Amino acid sequence: MAAEGGKSFARRDRLLEIEAKARNWWEEKQVFRAKSCEKPPEPGEKFFGNFPFPYMNGFLHLGHAFSLSKLEFAAAYHRLRGANVLLPFGFHCTGMPIKASADKLAREIQLFGEPPVFPAQVKQESQEVEVEAEETNAGAPPAKFKGKKSKVASKSGGQVYQWEIMRSFGLSDSEISKFQNPYNWLTFFPPLAVEDLKAFGLGCDWRRSFITTDMNPFFDAFVRWQVRKLKSMGKIVKDVRYTIYSPLDGQPCADHDRASGEGVQPQEYTVIKMELVAPFPSKLGVLEGRRVFLAAATLRPETMYGQTNAWVLPDGEYGAYEINETDVFILTERAALNLAYQKYSRVPEKPTCLVELTGHDLIGLPLKSPLALNEIIYALPMLTVLTDKGTGIVTSVPTDSPDDYMAMHDLKSKPAFRAKYGVKDEWVLPFEIIPIIDIPGFGNKAAEKVCADLKIKSQNEKEKLAEAKRLTYLKGFNEGTLIVGEFNGRKVQEVKPLIRSKLIETGEAIVYSEPEKRVVSRSGDECVVALTDQWYITYGETEWKKLTEECLSGMNLFSDETRHGFEHTLGWLNQWACSRSFGLGTRIPWDEEFLVESLSDSTIYMAYYTIAHFLHNGDMYGSSKSAIKPEQMTDEVWDFIFCDGPYPKSSGISSSILSEMKQEFEYWYPFDVRVSGKDLIQNHLTFCIYNHTAIMSKKHWPRGFRCNGHIMLNAEKMSKSTGNFRTLRQAIEEFSADATRFSLADAGDGVDDANFVFETANAAILRLTKEISWMEEVLAAESSLRVGPPTTYADRVFANEINIAVNRTEQNYSDYMFREALKTGFYDLQAARDEYRFSCGAGGMNRDLVWRFMDVQTRLITPICPHYGEYVWRELLKKEGFVVNAGWPVADSPDLTLQSANKYLQDSIIVMRKLLQKQVSGSKKGNKKGTPVTSVTEDNKLSGLIYVNEHFDGWKAECLKILQINFNRDSRTFSSDKVIQEALQKSSIGQSKDFRQIQKLCMPFMKFKKDEAVALGAQALDLKLPFGEIEVLQENLDLIKRQLGLQDVEVLSGTGPDALSKAGSLVKLIEQNPPAPGSPTAIFLTR
Repeated sequence: MAAEGGKSFARRDRLLEIEAKARNWWEEKQVFRAKSCEKPPEPGEKFFGNFPFPYMNGFLHLGHAFSLSKLEFAAAYHRLRGANVLLPFGFHCTGMPIKASADKLAREIQLFGEPPVFPAQVKQESQEVEVEAEETNAGAPPAKFKGKKSKVASKSGGQVYQWEIMRSFGLSDSEISKFQNPYNWLTFFPPLAVEDLKAFGLGCDWRRSFITTDMNPFFDAFVRWQVRKLKSMGKIVKDVRYTIYSPLDGQPCADHDRASGEGVQPQEYTVIKMELVAPFPSKLGVLEGRRVFLAAATLRPETMYGQTNAWVLPDGEYGAYEINETDVFILTERAALNLAYQKYSRVPEKPTCLVELTGHDLIGLPLKSPLALNEIIYALPMLTVLTDKGTGIVTSVPTDSPDDYMAMHDLKSKPAFRAKYGVKDEWVLPFEIIPIIDIPGFGNKAAEKVCADLKIKSQNEKEKLAEAKRLTYLKGFNEGTLIVGEFNGRKVQEVKPLIRSKLIETGEAIVYSEPEKRVVSRSGDECVVALTDQWYITYGETEWKKLTEECLSGMNLFSDETRHGFEHTLGWLNQWACSRSFGLGTRIPWDEEFLVESLSDSTIYMAYYTIAHFLHNGDMYGSSKSAIKPEQMTDEVWDFIFCDGPYPKSSGISSSILSEMKQEFEYWYPFDVRVSGKDLIQNHLTFCIYNHTAIMSKKHWPRGFRCNGHIMLNAEKMSKSTGNFRTLRQAIEEFSADATRFSLADAGDGVDDANFVFETANAAILRLTKEISWMEEVLAAESSLRVGPPTTYADRVFANEINIAVNRTEQNYSDYMFREALKTGFYDLQAARDEYRFSCGAGGMNRDLVWRFMDVQTRLITPICPHYGEYVWRELLKKEGFVVNAGWPVADSPDLTLQSANKYLQDSIIVMRKLLQKQVSGSKKGNKKGTPVTSVTEDNKLSGLIYVNEHFDGWKAECLKILQINFNRDSRTFSSDKVIQEALQKSSIGQSKDFRQIQKLCMPFMKFKKDEAVALGAQALDLKLPFGEIEVLQENLDLIKRQLGLQDVEVLSGTGPDALSKAGSLVKLIEQNPPAPGSPTAIFLTR
């Protein structure tokens, strides 16, 4: 549509038409198909890059497109410069989300009919749920999101209906019903993703595309081979360990199975069993005959010698839960649920609450606690106890905990506070702090000392208490010495595990684990930590970890932050649950009750890309007939292709096809780069390295990972509820593919979050279409261009700027700095063209240079805007072949001296324009660059005298010589100010009678030149510029006259008396502002 709401979209629509035409050209000639060669590639001859396949429970959005663009731009650059490029793309369907969504639809039909009629109140609530767009693929189809609130939320633990989510995809009710079958998702979304990526201009070899799960029998065979191989190497084992677990799904909940809490691990505590002393109060009477414990979770069991009491939250909700036939724990329901999944419940996985309680019911309970030097302690109120962390019961050790010390201090010093909560004096006043640990700098009463030092008066001073804890907690653990008990005299960090083990062995404590932060599964329930018996991959095993570290050390990671992320992950990663009982995927071959989880079937599939086109015959599902049957892809065949295994004689696959598949793998592997969001460092990308080092030979280990941050839209987080969200399809329809790509390139290149700006995308539409129009106009009037070799100063400058653009843009693309490539290869080059066009004046632009500019600019922008580039190449420039593989433009080495000379010229014109305005009209404001200044009256004709001094002399020259001697060219640093000052005093300046007066001039001058040298290098300290200033100005007199509106201009030496005499009465202006190297002075006369 050319116009909407009165706004014209003709330019965008023209780009969309150009894009469709370019895609047809590429498809007709199969430009992006990749084929290996028999001869192994030399460095730089091939490029294999890949991207984590997106999850197929919705449409692709700009978050996907941003990460993918980094790979696409890199691949397009390598293709342009002549490399053999492979960019494949697959689709991930393994795991929980699709199956969970399909089951939700079935439940909604069962509850509300078909089509379902939802309760109006809940429906209204569902319309206002925020969608975390970065973490879901459930983008909307073509229509834009409108209004302040979205009607759906594809990822939420709240009451949001899957049926309405599907409606947001543009599906009818009759179509939605089919999605109760999870495999319907697999046939619906991947083909739409292919459509969108083709419209985006992705240079992909689509023959190699595939989906995961057992719906694809070839990939299913590949995953079965992979896990069998790992098991045979002892890298998959069955074990019992603590795992984040979804009670609703009945299985572990890995990162990709989570709606929130990705990366969260189990946090292990020691639960101290603080036994309730009989007789029990009446509310607990039903527990008589049982052993009843307040269950307190702690990270510091070695401090239990110093207990003076237990803390409870007065208004907190607690319960007495049956642990086994004899024992009852008092704690929060949340903690009881976690314990129930850790085999601490009489009914497995179902906590049984015998009595519901509040914190008020627990205040004053007498307790016998392990290791406590006090025989009896009491439960007391504390207002800062958290019930969503630990068990809601907290041990109190006021000698070492500032929080405990101040809470006990408040109870002791404030009778009214005790009275408010019914606390008797005998529960508090007799209890003094008990020294248990000696800490260097704090003594044996660390909490008392640090609270006094920080002048903390109350338990409500949270910031000060946090600082107190920061000062003492780790220092006590790392440097403290225990001064009581069995391990008296030994270091705290040494005895902590010994004390913990003894408490557990004697039954006075148990191990307890919970998620370190809240985790919600994609099915909507809050996860717990369960003790599960399942299959694990032994990540973290010492020798395997060493191999992985070796691989990482040789990889190009593009940033220190990314490397640190991997090193941190390798430090903590240990065993990964690789089996699931619910979802989609591949069955574990030796235990088919379980599936391979979604982060474990996607670690080496990059190798699968190299041979996928042999297996799939153009069908991503692997269901079309091909020369190979799925059952023929035995472990021996996979070993032969990927692991240099023996020739598989009994496979039934022809030897020629086997040889071709092996050749493809050997040619393309290892992959050169994998581009991904940085959030995958902590799982998928690290798993990728581990699995490659286990299964592949060293020559096939990954070469590089390029990680980026998330994408924001217009400086705000992507969010459907605010309308600040775009699917890839929406962005292409709104801006065009190339304008979208342009804005993605401009969004940013680092590991921090980037910013996609709609204004940039709209400006790109204008820039690209205006550039096409300019080229059309120039070509239509080509006969008016100046012919012959480029010889003028403006010609030389423009030719040099083109060479600079070619060289700098090549470096930027090579370094994956695409925003910089856009700047040097498009913005800067266009600015140079515009300056050249103006500088040429009546003589006109040189034909050869204009053609070179159009050729070079088209190639340099092609990796980012390939449709635009292809159209210009074929339709306007009438070139043969395709620009996408036309070769990188050849360029001479940049003449940096010429570039400096031109900058000097342009800067001098700006300064002279300001001087002219000030002299003629008294105004301090100069006109903008390129705007000629008119005469004061029509009769007056202005002439200019430009005075130049090409050499520093006198005291300035002496200062520069001193700075040169004291400047380190490599580090761009100077000797100390003291050394430079001493050198100045010893110089001829220092020996002069008026040194003190000259020194006042020297110091600011030297500071200015030092700053310049740090920024620009040693040339800033030269006594003259690397070019002749008078020569540059003389050669451009016509330009200066046109820019300043002068009748004539004369360039003069600023040191000759004859030249100065020409200034007449205006010589005072020159004396006030004498010329210096790089800074000419101009005066203007009326003739």
